[in-house]
Order: sequence, then C-alpha cells, then structure tokens
Amino acid sequence: MTTPLSVVDRLVAATNAHDLDAVVACFQDDYVNETPAHPRRGFRGPEQVRRNWTAIFAGIPDISVRVAASACEGDHVWSEWRMDGTRRDGARHAMAGVIIFGVADDRISSARFYLEPVETATGDVSAAIGRALSERAS
Repeated sequence: MTTPLSVVDRLVAATNAHDLDAVVACFQDDYVNETPAHPRRGFRGPEQVRRNWTAIFAGIPDISVRVAASACEGDHVWSEWRMDGTRRDGARHAMAGVIIFGVADDRISSARFYLEPVETATGDVSAAIGRALSERAS
C-alpha cells in the first residue's frame, strides 16, 4: 500500500535520479504550491513543476536532495529538506527548510514551501534581528 510518506520518498528518488518525467509524475494535475514567505511564488499545476525542475537540473547538474526528518499526519507529510550541488558557474548551491505536502491518490496534491537558500555571510542572530527590526521600521 502506498502511504503519503512513500509518495514523498518517490519524489526524493526521482529528483536524485534526475528523472524529470518521474518528478512531474509525483504531482496531481490540480497541484497547488504555496510559498507563505513569498506569496507571489506560489503556482498551480505540474507544468510549472516541469519548468522549475528542467531549469534546476540544467543549472545544477549534480543536485542532490535528502529529507533529514519527516512526520506524517493523515494525508500530510511534514518534511525537512536539504538540497546541495554545484551551479554551472562553479558556485555552491545549498537550500534547506521545510515542505509540507498534501497527498491524495498516490500523488502530491499540495505543498507549503518553506525552503530557502542557505546563507552564511550576514552574521549571527543578533545581526538578523537588527536587520528585521530596521526593515520593518522603513
């Protein structure tokens, strides 16, 4: 029997195999992607999934993903992701964060996407709080 977690595992395997058709096949035709921290980045449908992963596989030819931790509640999977690779220009690519997947009929029906680039250059937590307070005040 397929479980919601096994659907996410299938997505990870397809991504690591760089199998674009298998990645896209993991998503429902009416798939909805929400990115709460960046609302304009949300989209609907597997066509955009195909466009996204076509660009990612071309731009980061050695990309690999792993799920560091996950939990399943009903038809939802909370998953902590790590993506690593090297861009064509030689720069390191690293993203980390959480994706909450909704799963129905053995495919992903929705995702709330909280994945962000890993950033190490702008200081510690105090510097981040200072920037956040100053951004809000402007």
